[in-house]
Amino acid sequence: MKIAIFGGAFNPVHNEHINLVQSAIKTAGIDKVFIMPSHISPHKTGKIFADATHRIKSCELAFKNIPQAQVSDFEILQGGVSYSYLTCEHFKKQYPNDELYFIIGADMLEYFPHWKNPERILNCVTLLSCAREDDKSFALAVQNFNKKYPNNKVATFDYIGDKVSSTAVRTLSALGEDILPFVPKQVKNYLDEHQIYTQNKLIKVRELLTEERWQHTVRVCLMAVKNCGLAGVDELTALTAAALHDCAKYPEKCGDLLAGFKCPQGVPNPVVHQFAGAYMAVNYFKITNPAVISAIKYHTSGRKNMSPLEKLIFLSDMLEEGRSFDGVNELRTLFYKDLTLCLKAALSHQIKYLHSTGKPVYNLTQKAYDFLKGENNE
Repeated sequence: MKIAIFGGAFNPVHNEHINLVQSAIKTAGIDKVFIMPSHISPHKTGKIFADATHRIKSCELAFKNIPQAQVSDFEILQGGVSYSYLTCEHFKKQYPNDELYFIIGADMLEYFPHWKNPERILNCVTLLSCAREDDKSFALAVQNFNKKYPNNKVATFDYIGDKVSSTAVRTLSALGEDILPFVPKQVKNYLDEHQIYTQNKLIKVRELLTEERWQHTVRVCLMAVKNCGLAGVDELTALTAAALHDCAKYPEKCGDLLAGFKCPQGVPNPVVHQFAGAYMAVNYFKITNPAVISAIKYHTSGRKNMSPLEKLIFLSDMLEEGRSFDGVNELRTLFYKDLTLCLKAALSHQIKYLHSTGKPVYNLTQKAYDFLKGENNE
């Protein structure tokens, strides 16, 4: 019998997890698949993490119509960090006479040599993988793997997944957005009923914005949360700063919430809302994290010697996927390589744009750019 282990955080489980398992069963001839939620994933630190009980239940709901699939609580019951080599060795003892496979995403195949005790995994199972979104990069990853492990070549099956991530689903769910396009209805209902990821405080921001500005905010959150590791901050910190960054964009909607706010002198109108937003973050949303407050306070202008979180929010606001201007794609490419270099390029772009339109450059923006120029000895 061909038995596969499909491990992951499943935080939460989504349609691509289900489609991948169904494809493995159909095209790789897998007879039984153990769905294996991890207790603590070694590669998932800093995430907004659902309790194990909820992740197990969500998986049971998601895979209930696939008779070959069985949700296992093995790693959950072991506690601690979940290492795949221990799981594979356990199942090898349980099924010594069966063909064991370990389903691994294409994105993880490249990093497999950096896993804990990869050789012990390969002593127990054959890796089984498919492309996620890019079959060319997948083919290269398979080629590189087979060169490194010529006696344990990876098995493949036919499936190219869509671009869906648990991170995006968590973010959308936190903001009260519809996640039905990405998860089964029964999973959505369960997550909503138990408010697994919901951040009610942040959902209130929607009332203060136009629908267009709210959708911009959602896209900023998606970009910031997805890339929070670049700034060395956790998901909830990035989500909170991103969700609140434009909360005071429309003073008429804020009403008495801005009572007592005093804007610094000499602030251009397009920049005022960053200071007002920081005020509301403290006084209405009761945010106490000074890093979050500061990221909101300087998300439009920037400032000298910005923190990594400030850079992340500034750039996510400027470069979210709804933005369209000359040079945006080049800046996005730089964003994924180096936040500081991207910030420097983004500030340069902003200053040139303001000059071209005859608008003044706010002194904080100029100081932010000058600081980065000096930092690079230019």
